[in-house]
Amino acid sequence: MSSKTKLFETPIYGLVDGAHYLRLPYQTLRYWTLGRDSIGIAPIVQLASTDPPRMSFMNLLECHMLSSMRKNYNLRLPKVRKALRTLAEMYPSPHPLIDQELETDSIDVFVREHGNELLNLNKPQQRSFKEIINVYLHRIERTEHGLLNFFPFVEKASASEPKFIVMNPGVSFGRPVISGTGIPTAVIASRFHARDSVYELAKEYGRTDTEIEEAIRWESRAA
Repeated sequence: MSSKTKLFETPIYGLVDGAHYLRLPYQTLRYWTLGRDSIGIAPIVQLASTDPPRMSFMNLLECHMLSSMRKNYNLRLPKVRKALRTLAEMYPSPHPLIDQELETDSIDVFVREHGNELLNLNKPQQRSFKEIINVYLHRIERTEHGLLNFFPFVEKASASEPKFIVMNPGVSFGRPVISGTGIPTAVIASRFHARDSVYELAKEYGRTDTEIEEAIRWESRAA
């Protein structure tokens, strides 16, 4: 395992933190990552560590994409499970939700093949050329060095949401920072609540008022 891969796979987030960063109910994230052994329901996302339960950066991105399917498109979990089983048979991967660009029409899940052709993972025998836009996918960017940046939603899940807050396991131990810096949003919010003004913080850190306000807004939002 390369050092870069190891960085992405290191279990660094507890489920409470993960739920906060993804703006998900804790019990929902727990169900996705741990399933329910008592009734034989397996997890959808395989955690980097189950004892104790901790998420890797890749797990965080997987749950981000799963949230897209559930929130934006209201896909039922059995559909998602079936799609992922089909995908695993076609493209073996430890992180199919991230390694393949999945798309949906709110009914089924697709993967793009052969240029512009969509394969229906719920009905592999059927194909569709319908163009589908997934705003969640655009919150994950690959850098020129092959690393992944995750820009979580601050206010709402929409294409117009700015990308002022970023998470990367190679920066500040994977905690949220102001994009383009190593400045943790938690530090900004802590100082603001200690009565430092937005103007003072922006001047000291060399950032814009808008970036400082977004960091404060991010930390102030409840899961």
